[in-house]
Formats: sequence, structure tokens, C-alpha cells
Amino acid sequence: MNHILFTLALRNVFRQKVRTAITLVAIVSGVAGLILAGGFVQDIFIQLGEAIIHSQTGHIQVFNRDFLDKGTRQPEKFVIADPKGVGARIRAVEGVSDVTARLNFAGLLNNGRRDLAIVGEGIEPEKEAELGTYLKVTAGRQLESRDKFGLMVGQGVAHALGLKPGDQVTLVMNAAEGTLNSLDFEVVGVFQSFSKDYDARAVRIPLVSAQELMLTKGANLLVVSLNKTEETGKSFKGIQAILGKELDLRSWNQLSDFYDKTIELYDRQFGVLQWIILFMVLLSVINSVNMSTFERMSEFGTLQALGNRQRGVFTLLMIESVILGVLGATIGVLLGVGAALAISAVGIPMPPPPNANVGYTAFVRVVPGTVLHAWFIGFVATVLAAILPARKIIRTPIVDALRQGV
Repeated sequence: MNHILFTLALRNVFRQKVRTAITLVAIVSGVAGLILAGGFVQDIFIQLGEAIIHSQTGHIQVFNRDFLDKGTRQPEKFVIADPKGVGARIRAVEGVSDVTARLNFAGLLNNGRRDLAIVGEGIEPEKEAELGTYLKVTAGRQLESRDKFGLMVGQGVAHALGLKPGDQVTLVMNAAEGTLNSLDFEVVGVFQSFSKDYDARAVRIPLVSAQELMLTKGANLLVVSLNKTEETGKSFKGIQAILGKELDLRSWNQLSDFYDKTIELYDRQFGVLQWIILFMVLLSVINSVNMSTFERMSEFGTLQALGNRQRGVFTLLMIESVILGVLGATIGVLLGVGAALAISAVGIPMPPPPNANVGYTAFVRVVPGTVLHAWFIGFVATVLAAILPARKIIRTPIVDALRQGV
């Protein structure tokens, strides 16, 4: 009996060519739209995360306890005494690519005419160049190990002081013992990172110069680079296990409040979009099924007059909707994935995100979870949309149903 109903339902689906096509267009559009929107949002998450990692935070940062709360004001009081030894232990953790040290400081930058309050970092140039692939040099060049008295400034700092490569500046800061110290530097480059706020007050100098200025051989931060961003959680636990309570650590997403807020915003927006598409598919399919069932009312009346029970007619209609749902959702997945691959082959030029300097090229990523979710929504929406019209059909008296064909 079920085999006969399925065969009959399949014939009905392909017999009603126009109605079937209209219904399939609604399902396919909704499923493909979900795949494209979900893939675009996922690309934003990934690219935003990589930009933060490779321009500022690295994958994981290790530091003394309370450094995040108090270290920006007094970085000289939160120095890791043996950064090389700790770094060697961290490199032994599975998934870790490299570890680089940073020494933070705050002070004044003078160009001979005026001062500007800055925050700075002493860095290991070669390692930072490898990590900071999203850090764009807009003038001059990157720092190198030979640049003991070389300095890079953020684009905002360069604009505020009118600096360009080759200019001489003086850096004044508090040393570890509370005394003032200063050194003359030559600007070797101007950089642009992901964040406007960072570029407006940041400078970078070689780690050895920062240690000389601050009268220390230590570092405030150990920035950990991983082989794969998706292994951050696993590597975080591994590093935490070897350090114990000796030092504190944070992952890149814990360090970036902007990233978490952006993820939350887009998650809400995509959730609303899913409901909108589900509602549109439901309305379209309900409208199409209603029109189709009205036109076929006498057919259903004849089926019942010949002895078919209401349950059998209802089952027939639901099997038809299941076939439509499977067809529409599957075609929608194929179309959505194909469109995603085609768009990604070209790319979408995007303006800079809020509070950012640099635009980027967006893609539409094919995410298995999103694809399955879109297929499920298209299928479920189609089946749900057929329930009310089917119930209406079986509740219509046989005489009234037969009269529709007269």
C-alpha cells in the first residue's frame, strides 16, 4: 500500500508541472539563500579572527598574573624574568609553531617640535614579521634585528607627528626602577594594523632596545603562534598544564572583546534571517499547495468516493510534500554550494569593518553544518506547509469536493 501511495504521489508531483515548479523555486531560493548567507557570515568570523591574530594578539598570550588589569599602567612591574626559558617549555607543546617575546612600555614620543603620549612594544623583528601577516607597512619597511635604534610607528602616530621614514625621534619612558630614560630612534617604517585605535598610539622598537630603556632582560608577554587556529583550545590546555599557576594565559578570542561582540551581533542577525527565510518558504509553499489542492479537490473527492479513507488521502498529500521537500532542498543545496564556489572564485571587495583601517576580500565558505541546516530547514518548512491544506482537504465533505469538478 505504501509503495502504491508513493508511486501515485510521485506521479502527481510531476503531473502538476507548473505548481511543482513554483513550489520548488520557493524552496530552492530559501535553501540557497541560507547557504550563501551562512557561508558569508562564517567567512567574516574566520577573517576577522585571523586579522586579530596576525596583526595584534597571536593565538595565545602568556603573562604574569594581574598584567591585564594593571600592566598597561605599570608594565615594568609585570615582567617575566626568564622569557627564553618559559618560551622553550611552551614550544614543546603539540601544535605550537613559535613563541615570541614582547616588552610593553608607555611614554612620550618627541619629533623635536611636540610630544605625543604613546604605548609601545619591544619586539623580536623576524618573528613578528612572520606572525604579523595582516600588519601592512604603508611607508618604509619592517623592523630588522640590525635596527637597534630603529622604530616603527602606527599610521595614526605618523599622521599626528608628521613622521615619515628617515625622521629622527626621541622616546622617553619610565624605566623598571621608576626613573626616566630616553633614547633617540630613526623611523624606519609606518604600519597599519586591523585597529584604528591601536595605530593612533602604537610604536614598535626592537626588544633589545626596549630592554635597555627599561633596564631589564625580561618581557611582559610571550605571544604563541599555532599551526592551526582551530587547535587553539587544545594547545591552550597543553600550555596551561605545563605552566600551572606560575603564569596566566589567554586565547586570542578572550583578548578581543570586539571579536566576541561582532560574533554575537552576526549570530543574532543570521538567526533572524533564518526565521525570515523559513517564514517565506512556509508562505510560498502553503500558497502553492493551497492552489494545487483546490484545483484537485474533485480528484480527492473521487478518491474518497471510491473507498479511500481520509487517512489515506492525507498520507498521499504528505508524501507529495516530502518528495517536494527532498527535491527542493537538494536542488537548493546544489545551487547554493555552486553559487558559493563561484562567488569565492571571484571574491567580494569589502570596506573596513567598524573601528578598522583595512578593507578585505570576502568569500562565501561552504560549511557542512550550515549546508545540512539549510537542507533541513527547507525540507521541514515544506512538510509543515502541507499539513494545513491536507487537513482542510480531508475535512471537506465528499459531495462538496466532487462538486468542484462540475
